[in-house]
Amino acid sequence: MKRYSIVLFLAAVCTLSAASSLSVGKAELKSAGQLAFNPQGILFVGDAMGGAIYALDTDDSKASAGVAVDVKGANLKIAALMGTTPDQILINDIAVNPLSHKVYFSVSRGRGPEAVPVLLRLDTLGKFQEIALGKVKHSKVELPNVPSAEGRQGANKRMEAITDLAFVDGNVFVAGLSNEEFASTLRSIPYPFTTADKGTNVEIFHGAHGRFETNSPVRTFVSYKIAGKPHLLAAYTCTPLVKFPISELKPGQKVMGTTIAELGAGNRPMDMIVYTKGGTDYILMNNSSRGVMKISTANLEGYEGITKKTDITGVPYETLAEFKGVEQLDLYDSTRALMLIRGEAGSLDLKTISLP
Repeated sequence: MKRYSIVLFLAAVCTLSAASSLSVGKAELKSAGQLAFNPQGILFVGDAMGGAIYALDTDDSKASAGVAVDVKGANLKIAALMGTTPDQILINDIAVNPLSHKVYFSVSRGRGPEAVPVLLRLDTLGKFQEIALGKVKHSKVELPNVPSAEGRQGANKRMEAITDLAFVDGNVFVAGLSNEEFASTLRSIPYPFTTADKGTNVEIFHGAHGRFETNSPVRTFVSYKIAGKPHLLAAYTCTPLVKFPISELKPGQKVMGTTIAELGAGNRPMDMIVYTKGGTDYILMNNSSRGVMKISTANLEGYEGITKKTDITGVPYETLAEFKGVEQLDLYDSTRALMLIRGEAGSLDLKTISLP
């Protein structure tokens, strides 16, 4: 059998194996937060309130070339579809199906822990559709050590049980908080799901704060090979950029990450994507108060770990002044990114842009 045929055969076996792990029934999400896709178009949904990850077959696996997206007032249209007003919804995340290039949204109807979770899809004609969860092919894995809903000063730590997730080489990687003493946790959960372990407790040195930290969660991360070895590149609030070798992220272990950049205090990173342009790889990251940053991945292995109190230093970055108010970001295809942008009068506009 030719090598190409073997690859296709193995891919088909993997797809059938994943499909057989799903059962038809009601996906009883208690919340809908972070989203991610695998290459076969399975949608993963982080349910922080329920302390679980769901895998959903959205019956959307037909390959299609992406078309330009330009939706003005996406939040207004979503609110109208849900029979409410824009101030009563919260768009938690967006994700692009890599096969169909349709855009998916996790939305809360209402505010706080009692909000109703809703999943939506934007088709290539610009129409929003609600994804019915009452009878859908799905599977679920529960996280064993999520924090309680009660925290200091009324904070709901359960909402930070899942702060980001991504599908990498057959595993769903999950960032968030646990109920361990070292609360910041990275988990690797094989898919198809069986069980989830306690994850890896991670520690970093935060240069802007001048101290080691174990209770601040990763806000967003991407997978990337550094010197040929798989890593997670993770960004934290206020804004350390840290690398973790995936080989060290073992269940029950405590791992110290290497802080390779401080990107500025008083800021919260939101999303990161990796792309290639002109033969060079870049990271694009949107932030709460420091705009959209473009970071070259060249020589990431050459930066020594930051171990002393410091201001902006380490891996250099460029702030892209043309992009303002970007609240959500995802890779659309090899030449475009998808952005949800806060416009005038509170309008949230969805559009594709050429990768810078």
